Amino acid sequence: MNTAPPAPLLLVQGDEELLVARAVTAAVDDARAAEPGADVREYEAGSLLPGEIAEMLSPSLFGGRRVLVLRSGQDAKKDLITALLAYAKNPDPEVSLIVTHLGGAKGKALADGLRSAGATVVAAAKLKGDRERIAFVRDEFRRNGGKCDEAAASALLASVGNDLREIAAACSQLLADTDGKITEAVVARYYKGRAEASGFTVADAAMIGDVPGALEALRWALHVGVDPVPIADAIADGVRTVARVASAGRGNPYQMASSLGMPAWKIQRAQERSRGWTPEGLVDAMQAAAACNAAVKGGAEDRGFALEQAVFAVAAARRAGGTR
Repeated sequence: MNTAPPAPLLLVQGDEELLVARAVTAAVDDARAAEPGADVREYEAGSLLPGEIAEMLSPSLFGGRRVLVLRSGQDAKKDLITALLAYAKNPDPEVSLIVTHLGGAKGKALADGLRSAGATVVAAAKLKGDRERIAFVRDEFRRNGGKCDEAAASALLASVGNDLREIAAACSQLLADTDGKITEAVVARYYKGRAEASGFTVADAAMIGDVPGALEALRWALHVGVDPVPIADAIADGVRTVARVASAGRGNPYQMASSLGMPAWKIQRAQERSRGWTPEGLVDAMQAAAACNAAVKGGAEDRGFALEQAVFAVAAARRAGGTR
């Protein structure tokens, strides 16, 4: 069976470790599929000298495919960048040069130069927002023969958090333990307790004014070891989401999804939670959430107390309708 030869130049650009690792592994696997005995070597760009890279990239006396993985390309020094870009103009077809780069301004000349030289580029940036993470979850199941709807993907994220490695591991485990048809009920069955302890549960209860429920969820979350930072983030996200949806007015969640940049189920849930809120109350709640974030992330002496105060403040803002 004939397969296309591996790309001679590959730029993996982004700061999401799981996506970077997958892209590098796939490229190495492609090279080994073309030639099982391929010589694979890895180096850190910041510690390499131009002479060393020239020796690694020069034709081998014994022939055979070579794979050079150059990590942290943004740390490459100027003379190394010059040598790499000179090589990129006429790369050896028997060598696969894989460069990882965080993106951003540092070392941009190398990334831009490789791109201009015709390197294959794989984007590996961190996912932003619920929409991208939900799409990742659904694609994880789809790629492995499973099926998952938006509600189930959201429930899984609420249960395991936003770390992509943990999300991928959870998807793999669910696929192994089920028939591959993942619903919200399936997620609840496998992750009962973790979902109940998430910051989203705390935020949801606070947004509807259920102070006892929010405090119970908060104390349980802290008891089982949930980090205070994502809880504070969830409270802030809950307030912001309700504020955005409320300011957009009433409407069909599916028609509003595109303009608001969030999934329809989340809009519908926010519409339900917006009842009883005034614009002034939401402003007060956002200030309380911001103060909580500053305290929790700024090393407050008692981060649990800061979270409790935020719950009380958000519920109070809902009851009072704002101080303005």
